[in-house]
Amino acid sequence: MLTPTEALSSSYTRQSSGMERCYWTSGVIPDAMASSRRAVLFQPSGADARRGLLLPAQAFWGTDRRPRLVRFQAPPRCHKMYVPGFGEGSPEKKAAISLQNFFNYVAVRIVLAQLESYNREAYVELKEFVSRNSVNDADNFCKNLIRESPRHKALAMRILEVRSAYMKNDFEWDNLKKLSFKMVDEANTKLMRDYVLETSHIEDDDKR
Repeated sequence: MLTPTEALSSSYTRQSSGMERCYWTSGVIPDAMASSRRAVLFQPSGADARRGLLLPAQAFWGTDRRPRLVRFQAPPRCHKMYVPGFGEGSPEKKAAISLQNFFNYVAVRIVLAQLESYNREAYVELKEFVSRNSVNDADNFCKNLIRESPRHKALAMRILEVRSAYMKNDFEWDNLKKLSFKMVDEANTKLMRDYVLETSHIEDDDKR
């Protein structure tokens, strides 16, 4: 006999086979629904009536025809907004890529500041390399720096070390979330306030 998980998986592969479908809204699948050509669409009643799942009744009874009752809890639906245009990625992945480039920029600035105080030769070399290569693409920047020369390779290793340490230990993630919420709310409020002031001024002029 299949487990409920295996039954659920089996149902998706058999949906297009032309089986007869029955709807059962009481939350209980009776033995009478178990036949070789029939599947049961478990559809809980009440507020969750839309969360029905197609389950083959045979998966629960197999060849045993003794009366049994089977209950299955449908998984919760996702209520987050759908964001199109990201392919197989996500908005979070896009933001992570941007942050990776930002952390690389920060690491380059930190290393330059450190070298300026105790190793002027390395500072000049890294400064000159930065002037020829954009830091906007973090991985491409570091890849080119590693292959520039043995001395530049050591600088690249230092940048990789610094950007990882800064991201994990020094960057204030909680503050980022707080500031993001605050800035978006304040920007929304300002835009709406400016629009109201602008339109109310026009209406006052029209009344005159």
